[in-house]
Amino acid sequence: MSGLGTGMTLRWLCESRSLRIHPLPTLILIVAVISASSACTRIPAPDAVFDHAWQTFQSGDLIGAQGEADKAYREFHSLNRDWAWTFTILSARILYRRGLYEEALKRLASETAPPPQGELAIKKLWLQGLLYTSLHNFQEAEQQLAEAEGLCIGVTYFTCEDVATARGFLEMERGHYSRAQGFFSKVLAAARAGNDEIGAASALLDLSHAAEEQTHFDEALDWASAARHMALHLGSAGIAQTALGNMGWAYYRLGDWEKAEGMFLDAEKQAEKLGNTSDQLKWQLDLGYVYLDRGDLNLAEKAYRQSLDLATKLKSREDIINALQALAFVSEQTNKLDDASHYADEALTMARADGNKRDETYPRLVQGRVAAQEHDPAAAEAAFHEVEQSPDAPVFLKWEAERSLARLYEDEKQVDAAGREYRTALSTFEAARSELQHENSRLPFLTNATHIYDDYIHFLVNRGKTGEALEVAEYSRARTLNEGLGLLKTGPIKTGRTKTGPAKNGAWFQPDPLNAPQVAQRVGGSVLFYWLGEKQSYLWTITPQKAALFSLPAASEIDAMVQRYRKALIGPLDPLKTSNVDGLALYRALVAPAASLLKKDAKVFVIPDGALNTLNFETLLVPGPSPHYWIEDVTLADASSLRLLAASHAANRHTSGLMILGNAVAPNPDYPELRKAAAEMEIVEKHFLPTQQKIFAGEQATPAAYVSSKPEQFSYIHFVAHGTASRTNPLDSAIVLSKADTEDDSFKLYAREIIHHPLRADLVTISTCYGAGARAYSGEGLVGLSWAFLRAGAHNVIGALWEVSDASTPGLMDELYSSLKKGNRPEAALRAAKLSLLRSGSTFSRPFYWAPFQLYNGS
Repeated sequence: MSGLGTGMTLRWLCESRSLRIHPLPTLILIVAVISASSACTRIPAPDAVFDHAWQTFQSGDLIGAQGEADKAYREFHSLNRDWAWTFTILSARILYRRGLYEEALKRLASETAPPPQGELAIKKLWLQGLLYTSLHNFQEAEQQLAEAEGLCIGVTYFTCEDVATARGFLEMERGHYSRAQGFFSKVLAAARAGNDEIGAASALLDLSHAAEEQTHFDEALDWASAARHMALHLGSAGIAQTALGNMGWAYYRLGDWEKAEGMFLDAEKQAEKLGNTSDQLKWQLDLGYVYLDRGDLNLAEKAYRQSLDLATKLKSREDIINALQALAFVSEQTNKLDDASHYADEALTMARADGNKRDETYPRLVQGRVAAQEHDPAAAEAAFHEVEQSPDAPVFLKWEAERSLARLYEDEKQVDAAGREYRTALSTFEAARSELQHENSRLPFLTNATHIYDDYIHFLVNRGKTGEALEVAEYSRARTLNEGLGLLKTGPIKTGRTKTGPAKNGAWFQPDPLNAPQVAQRVGGSVLFYWLGEKQSYLWTITPQKAALFSLPAASEIDAMVQRYRKALIGPLDPLKTSNVDGLALYRALVAPAASLLKKDAKVFVIPDGALNTLNFETLLVPGPSPHYWIEDVTLADASSLRLLAASHAANRHTSGLMILGNAVAPNPDYPELRKAAAEMEIVEKHFLPTQQKIFAGEQATPAAYVSSKPEQFSYIHFVAHGTASRTNPLDSAIVLSKADTEDDSFKLYAREIIHHPLRADLVTISTCYGAGARAYSGEGLVGLSWAFLRAGAHNVIGALWEVSDASTPGLMDELYSSLKKGNRPEAALRAAKLSLLRSGSTFSRPFYWAPFQLYNGS
């Protein structure tokens, strides 16, 4: 059995996500003034000292605040019990925020005289309740908070809101997340009503935590993002760094590991700078999860061991459990089965002692996987069933348990049971995906299930069910794009589970029947459909007559060749003239198996996967007596899925005319004016009658001009401009136009804005650098400007995979529109334009000049 893959463990945050310090009661301030008036004028008033320590604490400087609070206690505790307890509680609160829970309890116990009745008494009980919650002494925590709630009856102290928050934390630790959310929502409402911005930011963080534990990750992201925005505005570095880490966790669980990693790294540095050791170890542990899913097992293990050492020093029980669970998972994946069993047993013992059912499910999954590797199917099956049927297990742990059970049955030759469990796991995953609220959240989410899809497709192929395997692979493709275009139903699906466990027939996960040859016949060509797998990749070659399956090398081998060949394509040498090894090898691996099914000058639609999304297949080198680029043999276009391809060629065209935007006024030195932009626009314009054109040039070429011009009325839309491709936020990719007003980014037409303006254009041409995008998502392909125009409804989009030459592009576009004018379809017209450069005998014959432009087939 292989390792866990994705979605294997969950950070359990057990401390207050931020702490608030409210103004002192009026009586205390009066006492302070009286005390100060009779004291030596060289000694600062205690209220001023407290206020400064409070501000230091609020800013996130925990070490500095600790020093100020302890010094103030030494100076002022003898004045009266009010000041003694005020600084004692402040010191203990800071220790709590640093994760030093036992030290905080000792600090509170060091003050022998009881606090005065009133808010100070409530604060002491509240803080003790939080500390006992963090130490998992739930009985004592309940007693402290109940007593605090009793003192809050009939009074309006700010601290009573904190007691409600602490009650929410206690419910979180007990696994009652919806109850906790109710407490946090009430605190947020009270904070907003009282214009308490720090309190509101704290409550937003608490709500993000509750949403995370309920696996509502896009909702958690919204809460955490709002908290961070507010904290930055208020100058609260502590809340801001915690919110950043929470956002990283939400992105991680949504499948965007790259963005999550950057946020965890930043949050860890900020926590270390602020002296917040507790948060620092959490973000360190979270980084380990990213490394584990990415396959960097040594880095992951190192992060987990450091986290365990730090958690042990802090005596943070929940963090110790988390680190043990993580070490159990990484040990199982590296085949250190004895270590995996040891860590899992220790974590399970601690979780059971705490009565935390959710924490029990993680080590039980590891125990099942160890049992499977040790060929104890009965023990493995029992463990997997326990996790998948547990009402306390998070959904991502359920689908991993179901996947593990499927692989167990597969190894045990229980074919029907294995197929049922694979469908159960996919059903559990798809049900979770259907609950996501935002398109941005759905884009990366499939990353969490790539291992399940890969295992199931491999299982079906091995049993000769190649057509069913293609249906499953197709189901995973371009989901967000197809849903946005109305080609795929959205909304909750059946989970496929009965009260006693998985449903028996697996009908809940049922991809639509697929007649692939009929799709090929409808589009008048052949389709190459790729699946890149961990151990084995596949190519379905689909012609109007049949669909044939070919086995390909593993994804890692193909990825390496693609990366090397891309560097060669944008380098100074012509790969054809140097007989580039990777260009030849990629053709042999990706195309040669299907070559006998493809006719000369055939129309071929490529549905890529993984790294193949960044490869222009036209540049592959065909070996033989006369080596040449594959573009000389076939007409190529990219498609996202068979469903989208069929829809494109069934669409009716009712638009007319050209809209062209470009030759923008440079908005800043980063985007200088393009010397050949005006010439390219004139070349494009000459292929249309003046009455058919809508031209926005110079100062008129603004994002607002595009939006207000009713772009849905044009058959052709052409941009001549700079372009940006955002890797971290692909929908922040933009076409750079002229500045519309004084706003800093008013010159950018963003991808996220493009998708909200429906199109019916036969062709959108993005004559910019990196118009195709810089980030590929599992199943979705490259997401950027090209994807955005497809999502808006364009039937075809031309975008660039790398930088575009200002020298060669005008000539290419002239040939493109000349061919379109003759009645050729976009894919044939683009090929003719590229061949004109390839066969020119000039410098422009290198793929660097003609190959960046890729045609993407839309709806």
